[in-house]
Amino acid sequence: MNDLAIVGGGPAGLATAIWAAQRGLSSVVLEQRLLPLDKACGEGLMPPGVAALAAMGVEVPAWGRTPFVGIRYIDGAVIAEGRFQEGPGWGVRRTALVQGMVGRARALGVDMRYGCPASAWRRSAGGRVEVETPRGSVQARVLVGADGLVSRVRREAGLGRPRRDQGRFGVRRHYRLAPWSSFVEVYWGDGAEAYITPVGPSLVGVAFLWNGTGETFDDLLARFPALRDRLGDAPTESETRGGGPFRQRVRRRHTEDVALVGDAAGYLDALTGEGLTLAFHCAGALVEVLAHGKSLRAYESDYRRLSRTYYWVTGLVLAVRKRPWLRRRMMNALARQPGLFDRLLAINCGEPLTSLGVGGLLRLIDGMAR
Repeated sequence: MNDLAIVGGGPAGLATAIWAAQRGLSSVVLEQRLLPLDKACGEGLMPPGVAALAAMGVEVPAWGRTPFVGIRYIDGAVIAEGRFQEGPGWGVRRTALVQGMVGRARALGVDMRYGCPASAWRRSAGGRVEVETPRGSVQARVLVGADGLVSRVRREAGLGRPRRDQGRFGVRRHYRLAPWSSFVEVYWGDGAEAYITPVGPSLVGVAFLWNGTGETFDDLLARFPALRDRLGDAPTESETRGGGPFRQRVRRRHTEDVALVGDAAGYLDALTGEGLTLAFHCAGALVEVLAHGKSLRAYESDYRRLSRTYYWVTGLVLAVRKRPWLRRRMMNALARQPGLFDRLLAINCGEPLTSLGVGGLLRLIDGMAR
């Protein structure tokens, strides 16, 4: 019997399996899709996420990663830049990330079954969970739902909550050209944002986040003429992929024998780029709880602690983006005070909210009042 049966073979599920193997726990990864795995995402990995990959011993192939030094906001003629203080982030092609993580998991002896969906699961006698697959049943102490935004495990375990609104969506495409910036660039517009991420020596990812009101990728690109001109006639390198709705409400992240990680554990929005880092850290916290023989209630506490800043910062930015006049004032304030933008990025990367300080908060308020 395995310690963990992990439903979902993307980064969250693979991180759980890798952390588990490094702590001497056994797991089997069940994924209905075949490799290579791709997904619509911004593909930006913040510095703590880069550090988590190193701690897991994951080597991402060089063809699919490029460092970036910070975030550049562009709102019309206003440009604000914030730099990371703890080292660079990475733009990582999703297929390259999964390739590196699969290689590490394979080296650790993880049982990975791609093209093998979990068709059903049930609780069995003796504190076991039994998962049915086309290759036979799998027994484990804990079932881990790492199956994404629209998680089947979350739904069947009764851990989800209904959405209150339509939610936001994303769509992504790659272009074959050399990155023109060492920053992830975010173009702000009324009702939509464009994220430009260097994801390889000659590859740029373009992602749009918006309310999903029916526009195509090219419709959204037309909203940002400066970006459209920058891309020019560069050839596209991938099919257009979409995802969402982003917001997923969760009652909690566990039952007595089920735990949720990654997007399955709840999600607010992709605005701040912290999804992968949060998934890696929470997967590690779950494994530590299990390795110490604790109740999964301890994982719930760890998840809330680890995700607190993500939900706070993302909620704040969502509130600002809904009010164009307030967004423009914030952009102006950050453009005039790049050190303040640096500090906000550090908070987004894990520093406590108190590190902004009273002085920093007053400078932000003063800058937005002008």
